[in-house]
Amino acid sequence: MSCHYPFRLTTFATAAFALLTAACVLPLHAEVAQPQVAQQAALGDHAKAEAAKPQAAPTTGGSPTTGSSPTTGAAGAGNVAAVDQAAPAQPKGLTGRAIDKVKEVAKSASDIFSRVPCLSPKGGAKSMGSLPHVASKLAAGQPVVIVAFGSSSTDGYGASSPEFKYPNRLAAQLRRQYPSADITVVNRGKGGEDAPEMMKRLQAEVIDMHPDMVIWQVGTNAVLRNLDPGDTATMVEEGVKRIQEAGADLVLVDPQYSPAVTAKGESAGKMVKLLGRVAELRHVGVFPRFEVMRDWHEKQAIPIDSFVISDGLHMNDWGYACFAQLLGDDIIKSVGQIKLGVNVPSDVRTYRPM
Repeated sequence: MSCHYPFRLTTFATAAFALLTAACVLPLHAEVAQPQVAQQAALGDHAKAEAAKPQAAPTTGGSPTTGSSPTTGAAGAGNVAAVDQAAPAQPKGLTGRAIDKVKEVAKSASDIFSRVPCLSPKGGAKSMGSLPHVASKLAAGQPVVIVAFGSSSTDGYGASSPEFKYPNRLAAQLRRQYPSADITVVNRGKGGEDAPEMMKRLQAEVIDMHPDMVIWQVGTNAVLRNLDPGDTATMVEEGVKRIQEAGADLVLVDPQYSPAVTAKGESAGKMVKLLGRVAELRHVGVFPRFEVMRDWHEKQAIPIDSFVISDGLHMNDWGYACFAQLLGDDIIKSVGQIKLGVNVPSDVRTYRPM
């Protein structure tokens, strides 16, 4: 669609021009549902198309201390689509075409799993504890602040638009589940960083937010930069201690299963094990992203390029969406345990999304 407008703008045209201009910069998705037998081939094609798209500008969620608005992700776009569907049919003008593009983005966010569903990893479930602080506040309908802390896969590199970044997907899922709750998910991801850099901004960008829950994605760049896994684990343990002392629930997220990481298999394996040991020693949650993504490929037979972009490292829209879905499911399950009166010791929070 051309974005050149060789005419003078009237008052009405000015408004339409503004809306259309905004639409011109929205990433579009040509997603069409396909038969069940063609699901995985379709997803592979979709992933290649996503990898070719320009990266969306990084955004962060809202902060009660900075005054910025939390991102709403797909939910807000979906409302736009619902309103437009109720409008009477009329010739497509500038405004109509702009709304159509907003609807396309909203549809792509809502039907991302229509061809290949997001399934929990196969295998036996491990003993799962609770996220007592955030779960109790959600169960009581109190305001909740979640900080997503990490590097480029937290920031959302590889996502085609902001609503596909995992913190935004997680926020949208929790708001759908708890529509009356005041939930803020703040994105504190910064590309290229690992534990040494993250520890420098831990106080100002995480602890000073007074979060109810912190999701800390760490370890991937340490593997890629050949940093000692033991040194990384020591720094992470210190960071975990400081977050716990601030009164927040914590979930560690280990490296992703992708070609760039598995090429350094020995270091990656050590990092995964050491982060798991830190979680066990400090009694915090761990989301085993490495094993979850390996399950997608090895047990669910989903091609790598269906959830990893062409750089062989970062997730695409489907990968971020499924990651957020599984993590959100566990938060929701934890809230359910609190409501049912399940007595889970407050210092036992280790879990996996099974």
